[in-house]
Amino acid sequence: MKQYAGLDVSLKETSICIVDETGKVLHRGSVATEPRAVAEFLSEKAPDLDRAVHESGMLSTWLTRGLDALDVPIVCIDARKAHKALSARLNKSDKADAEGLAQLSRTGWYTQVHIRSEAADRLKALLGARERLLRLRKDLEAHIRGVLRTFGIRLEPITSAGNRANFREQLKAVAADDPMFAMIADGFLPVHEALCDAAGALDTELRAIARTIPLANRLMSVPGVGVIVSLTFIATVDDPKRFRRSSDVGAFLGLTPRRYQSGETDYSGRISKCGGTAMRTLLYEAASCLIRQVKRFSPLKSWAVRLAGRKGFKKAATATARKLSVILLAIWKDGTAFNWTKEAKA
Repeated sequence: MKQYAGLDVSLKETSICIVDETGKVLHRGSVATEPRAVAEFLSEKAPDLDRAVHESGMLSTWLTRGLDALDVPIVCIDARKAHKALSARLNKSDKADAEGLAQLSRTGWYTQVHIRSEAADRLKALLGARERLLRLRKDLEAHIRGVLRTFGIRLEPITSAGNRANFREQLKAVAADDPMFAMIADGFLPVHEALCDAAGALDTELRAIARTIPLANRLMSVPGVGVIVSLTFIATVDDPKRFRRSSDVGAFLGLTPRRYQSGETDYSGRISKCGGTAMRTLLYEAASCLIRQVKRFSPLKSWAVRLAGRKGFKKAATATARKLSVILLAIWKDGTAFNWTKEAKA
């Protein structure tokens, strides 16, 4: 008789419940949250294990890879959808959640979550580190400007990446005339310079990585798409075979409108904003760049500019971001590059 298991994972311990084909609970237990400990418990208590499931979370990627390497039939499921079923129970506990997950494993009423490859996660970690450094630098600059404006001192805006040094020179000039500002500058200037250097080093490293990936170079043939957008798209999608149609990637990235239908009420709302915020933001920036800055016309730019004239810039940029995601996935699947040959008018 087949057996099914549910794993309620926490930081230190994992609660496990095993049921049979009829839903009868066979075994319960708790083990350390380690792939080998979980695999040993399942091999001992469930020799005919057909499937084990656990919810997506902070440890889900690491745990799934570890159990998969130990030949455990493990499936990571969507925590948001699993919560709907688990919340129907009157009392919540680790044992109850593990039993609920085991029943979901038995019935198959779950949505499987894709576990990215280790290479994609490494690339995503580099991109995330760069984004965090840029955010810290921006917050630091905004804080300094806010403090100085209290005293009527306004620094010149940063117009380019090379103008960051000029920002520090302006702060040094202000600090030379006031001891209090000098104390602030002594603490902030080394940090700002270190953030600039670290972000620049990561940018250089990411450009070098992009040059070694043929797919990234093909994706960058699309107008508005650069190194960061192409690498982030590769790390986010990971496997293009996940999508049966190229148009499905728009919904995956949260760039399609929500729909509400009940009785005679049926309307489409704003975009769903599902998936990663970083990828959606980068695609919106790429679309804005395509509409406003790219000089060379293409059928894509012509369509985006006409849409902006009818619907306004924000709606056009959002629609263009969705179209860009579809084009990028189609290029990935087909092994082609963006076609500039067709003439188009604004």
